[in-house]
Amino acid sequence: MSRRRRLVVRLLAPGLCAAAMHAQSASRDTTTFHADAQRTGWRSAEPELTHERVAGPDFGLVWESPPLDYSGEHPPRLYASPLYVDSLKLAVPAHAGRTLSVVFAASSNAFVYAVNAFEADGVPAGTILWRTRLGDACRLAPVPLDGVLTGILSTPVIDPGRRRLYVTSCDPEKRWQAWALDLASGQVLPGWPVMLDEATFNAPGMNRNAGSGKLPARRFDYRVQRGALNLGADGATLFVTFGDSITGWLVAVDTARARVSSAFATVAEPHHGSGGIWGAGGASIDPRGDVLVVTGSGFNGFVDQPHDWVQSVLKLAYTPRRGFALRGTYTPFNYCETANADIDLGSGGLTLVPGSSLAVVGGKQGNVYLLDGARLPGRLDRRQPCSTDSASDQSLLPPEDQPQFGRRGPLNVFGPYSEKDGALDLARARSLPAYFRDGERQYVFVTGTTKRAAGAAENIAPSLAKLRIAGEGRASHLRIDRLESKTVMENPGSPVITSHGAEQPIVWVLDENARRMAPLAGRNAPQPVLYAFAATSLELLWRSEPGELATSGKYNEPAFARGLVLVGTDRVQAFGAIGRSIDGAAVYRERCAVCHDEPEGRTPPRELLAVRSRSYLAEVVTSGIMRDFAAGLSSAQVLALARYLAKKPD
Repeated sequence: MSRRRRLVVRLLAPGLCAAAMHAQSASRDTTTFHADAQRTGWRSAEPELTHERVAGPDFGLVWESPPLDYSGEHPPRLYASPLYVDSLKLAVPAHAGRTLSVVFAASSNAFVYAVNAFEADGVPAGTILWRTRLGDACRLAPVPLDGVLTGILSTPVIDPGRRRLYVTSCDPEKRWQAWALDLASGQVLPGWPVMLDEATFNAPGMNRNAGSGKLPARRFDYRVQRGALNLGADGATLFVTFGDSITGWLVAVDTARARVSSAFATVAEPHHGSGGIWGAGGASIDPRGDVLVVTGSGFNGFVDQPHDWVQSVLKLAYTPRRGFALRGTYTPFNYCETANADIDLGSGGLTLVPGSSLAVVGGKQGNVYLLDGARLPGRLDRRQPCSTDSASDQSLLPPEDQPQFGRRGPLNVFGPYSEKDGALDLARARSLPAYFRDGERQYVFVTGTTKRAAGAAENIAPSLAKLRIAGEGRASHLRIDRLESKTVMENPGSPVITSHGAEQPIVWVLDENARRMAPLAGRNAPQPVLYAFAATSLELLWRSEPGELATSGKYNEPAFARGLVLVGTDRVQAFGAIGRSIDGAAVYRERCAVCHDEPEGRTPPRELLAVRSRSYLAEVVTSGIMRDFAAGLSSAQVLALARYLAKKPD
């Protein structure tokens, strides 16, 4: 292993070793985005993450992987959320036969990584166990997305039974492809990748909403595959969603034969800005195996025509033999206005409520809708006529008049309510809800950006809301239970909940910390912030230190591993309750001050050390010129020393 890979930012937690693997892997694994195929966002088997521990003085950064690979001058960004397998026997030469806990990450530069989560068998936490490059990465034209390459944007999905990781990536020549990698080695499996091209999707007999079968010519291919991948319960079908400047797509890939088996265009007669399924959640799968997606729009995206599902929730049955079949639809009452103003309904995705047929979806307008997924109210041939009457909306409405309408209508959480502004930096929300149950009470947590005024980009609180599912059956509806009134976020990802059963629930939110139009490359690239709130009271328990997280992608969320919180930025960064109580100043006084406070010769003064980054100092002490002088320091002591010395975290 090279010195570069032996960064101290692979720091491990003292006392966490293989012998501490006391929980079953099945309950610990994170194999898909937002916790499960239903996109509930609830991790109910995380007993180590208690309120006391997270709010305590020793919770913070535990280790970091090395920075991930650049592609030329282009920095890596993780739009994809990390995944985690608690126990995996590796099959790469450097670690063959070792069983480790592994984090999986995928970057905008088209690399996929396996990273060690806990020190075991002599392998430090943060070590990159394998890396696989899926080729060159796309650079979208005419305007690069967020100023970075767009190789991998969506969160992959893991099939633990087959020991496979499925991922999509965009190549400048072949465009989008689906890949299957061996979990243990990162090797591409035989028969893969699968081409994800519109010629295949729209072939005769393939597209289940084909219309005339013609796709408009376009100058640039601006398709993005940003929605998280999902797997059918038996692992036989991979579901892939596309956002598009022409039409959105839901695609089924046969994982045994490695081929596209069916496709559904969200608009039968495509037109500009129509029907993209680009929200981070991708497709949700209910217990019966039906697939639900939410579509968006673009400016001037409304066209009144059959089989045009812009701004809609769609439920589709799927069988390998017959492909997709539309089974249910829902479109909000005001879809004409929102479709023309690029106020996407499908900016996040759909959360399915366990043990019921209920489903929850938000959108850029700041509304949150409750639906009966078993009886979606729309037609199967076209949307209902547009309306200006909020009470005519066919979602499960609260019984009281809503203040923005003066009569019944959908619940607006992040305002002020507008049907004219809600795109770009004016959008109110781009995230999935998260579900939590405490006894008989059921809650939904949502994130967004309340605006100071209509038409204004400035955000104010609340950015986090707790909603209660009230009533029963067709009388079910959403009520605001509590609003977090102190924290202002700029562009938050989806909330995720950890708990031990119903005990000690915590809401985690990763905020990009910049508005939608901010580029993710360059000197002023934003650095995100991770928040932890007590789910009952929405009290802020903890937040990452300013600048502690490196620049990330957008709309991703953390994963969890036995008391660690795993964040994907331009590396994997792990937070936990280890090592923060060590006094970095004391370590400096004992081991460093005698030389650096009164430097002679080539010894750099402390003032020079202070302008270095934390990761640079950690590397120098661990594997660089100072490694002999630092002999005997634990990894936690080195991290505390680097944190104490560096004025900037990275």
